[in-house]
Formats: sequence, structure tokens, C-alpha cells
Amino acid sequence: MKVKNLIASCLLIFSIYSYGQNNNADRFPDGSLIPDWFKDTTKVDYTKLGKQFIITQHGAKKDSNKLQTVVLQNIIDKAAKQGGGVIIIPKGTFLSGALFFKPNTHLYVSEGGVLKGSDDIANYPLMPSRMEGQNLDYYPALVNAYGVDRFTISGKGIIDGNGKKFWEAFWQRRKENPQCTNLEVSRPRLVFIWKSNDIQLQDVTLQNAGFWSSHYYQCNNVKLLNLTILSPEKPIKAPSTDAIDLDVCNNVLIRGCHLSVNDDAIALKGGKGPWADTDKNNGANTNIIIEDTEFGFCHAALTCGSEAIHNRNIIMRNCKVDDAKRVLWLKMRPDTPQRYEFITVENITGNAYSLIFAKPWKQFFDLKGRKDTPISYSDNITLKNIDVNCTVFFDVAPGEHDKLSNFTFQNLKVKAEKSNLNKAHVQNFTLQNVLVNNQVVD
Repeated sequence: MKVKNLIASCLLIFSIYSYGQNNNADRFPDGSLIPDWFKDTTKVDYTKLGKQFIITQHGAKKDSNKLQTVVLQNIIDKAAKQGGGVIIIPKGTFLSGALFFKPNTHLYVSEGGVLKGSDDIANYPLMPSRMEGQNLDYYPALVNAYGVDRFTISGKGIIDGNGKKFWEAFWQRRKENPQCTNLEVSRPRLVFIWKSNDIQLQDVTLQNAGFWSSHYYQCNNVKLLNLTILSPEKPIKAPSTDAIDLDVCNNVLIRGCHLSVNDDAIALKGGKGPWADTDKNNGANTNIIIEDTEFGFCHAALTCGSEAIHNRNIIMRNCKVDDAKRVLWLKMRPDTPQRYEFITVENITGNAYSLIFAKPWKQFFDLKGRKDTPISYSDNITLKNIDVNCTVFFDVAPGEHDKLSNFTFQNLKVKAEKSNLNKAHVQNFTLQNVLVNNQVVD
């Protein structure tokens, strides 16, 4: 047994630390080729985006206490009427409510510049929107782009949601009613982009969101490069401040980011409810690559759900996880038909409470009169080349309507307080070179 463990350990170390290009490096988990688009991480040059509209040269004042929503929106509208351009936030702090970018307009936040959100919900007008897997009237974000192809946000400045007042209101409501929903307290997101293609966000810091930090709905070809997204876990918890929510999106590259929030770091959404798969507003997330990214505190580095019907061809690789509750969370929602398939998590180091978590997620369960219970599937899930310390190695207990199949664990080196693995939960479970507490698991 000692020789067997030694050989497995050597193979594991070689696999983890000698990782390079291989025959699968250019393919998605289902075997389809990864387009060259994912390899192009060229940064946007804001000087080539058209006319520059420095806001202080168009009526905005360097006064961090003065609400300037109208002035800033007028600048965006002016730029759009003149054929487009880039709205530049210079050094200083500028306070605003919801802003709506138009076709051919962009946002650049200079280093030392802060676009700060109002903490009064009255400055975010109620309008048709999308939240938690449903289309409804809700409050817009601080930065909004609806149908703005090729929209970019760049610069090394800060977009600050100023969320403390919203967090306090939420926790007060939760104290009054522990069963309250996330939507009962009116809170704005930080960035919301809807029905827009060829989007790129780079270098900026998104922080202190009132609700979700960034939300992308029905978007194609989205690149998120070297973003820093932060919301506190203490002393006041910033509730529901997911760093990146992908909601019916195709072709997404998340690279070189640092994410630390008091909820999921990256959540794949797309719809909820017993007939969610028949609603034209819902859909799948496909072809998502997350790489070279660091995760601080978060409820999970990568989450499927809780409002999701189909996620396919998802890769998270070459990432460091520090203080995540979970590395991979498969939220199996028993009131929603779900299919999570062809998901690969590889080349991960760090610390987490659990490596993989898959259990029924019953919060706000509602079959809405449907007589049968939808079936949810997690299929072709691969974890490989992973070296982590955690409390729970295999935190998996599917419900009777959850079907888990074709899991592969390959080249894992895990230290765990709870090391049990129940292969019976998964149909067709492959284990190769898996070491837990220096013991071979097979």
C-alpha cells in the first residue's frame, strides 16, 4: 500500500505542477474546438473609441456629495447623438443614480476616479428588468447597457455601489422576517448589461454593490479581463453581492480577475420554476472559460444555479481559491428542470470548506401547481489536477429527483477533515490518482 501511495503521489505531483498544453487544451469538455476568440486577450485602448467626453469639461463638478445623475446622463446622450465616444471619469469622486449607456458609447474610469452610486433607491427608476431568473419590473443598476453592442468599461478606477445602507436595510428585514426574499428590500446592482454582444470589461474595480455586482443577461461574446470585484463579508455582510452573474450568455471569457464577495463569485443562471425550460426569456449558458483568476472569500468560486436550467461547456482552470466556502457548487433546485453538463474544473490550488457540493437547494421552493417534480441532471463533471485543503472533500447528497452521472476525479491531492466519498451517489464514477489525506481513493 505504501508503494501504491508513493506512485500515486508522484503521478499527482507531476500532473499538477507540470501542467501544460495537451490535446484537450484547445477543446471544450464536450470535445468541440475552442475558438481562437478565447485566446485573444488584447486590451481595449480607450483613445481609439472615438471622441473623449471628460465629464468635468461637460458640466460635472468635482463634488463627491453632489448627485449628478442628470448631468452625467446628458453627457452620455450628447455623445450618442454625436456618433458615440468614451465617457471619461477623471480623478475625483462623482455621485450618481442609474446611468444608461447608448450605442457607440463607452465608459472609462481613470485611475483615482470613482463613479459612486447613490444610496437612495429613488435614484434608480423602476423599469422592466431581469432578476433571479425572472423578467419583472425592478430597479436598474448604477451602470446599464441595454442593446449596446461592443460596449466597454475600462480604466483603473473604481465603480462603487455605496451599498452599506442597502445591506443594513436587508439585514433589518431579515431580522423581522427570516423567510424574506432577496427582492423584498429594494437594492440596485452595480453593472447590468442586457442583449448586448461583443462586450469587454477590463482593469476596473467594482466594489460595495447594493445587490449583484455585475449581471450579464442574453449576451454573447463577453470578455472580463483583470477585474477586481469586492464586497465585504465583515463587519457588515454585503448580502447577495455575486461578483459575476451570467444569465443566458454564450461565449464568455473571465481571465485574470480577483473576486471576493459575500455570495457566489461566479454564478451561472438562466431561469427558475417548474416550467422554466419553456419560457422564451430563459435559456442556457454555453462556452464559458474562467482562468488565471483568484478567489477570496465567497460562498462558491463557481456555482451552477440557483436559477439555472442549462449550463454546458464550462471550464474553470489555473485558479487559486482562498477561503471559498465551495470550489464547485451544483445547486440542484427541486422545483426547476436543470441540466448541468460538460463542466471541467482543473489546475486549482488553495483552501475551501468543500471541494464539490451538490445537494437539493430548497430555498423558496415552489412547484406553482405542477403535479410532478422536475428532474435535474448533472452529467460529465470533471475535477482534475487539484491540490486543496478543505473541511469536506465530497459534500454530495442528491435528492430523489437529481441524477448525477459520468463524474471524473483525476490527479487530486486533497487534505480534508471529512474525507468520505460515496460513489453510489453518481452513476459511472471514475477515480484516477486521487489522494485524500495521503491515502489513495478508488
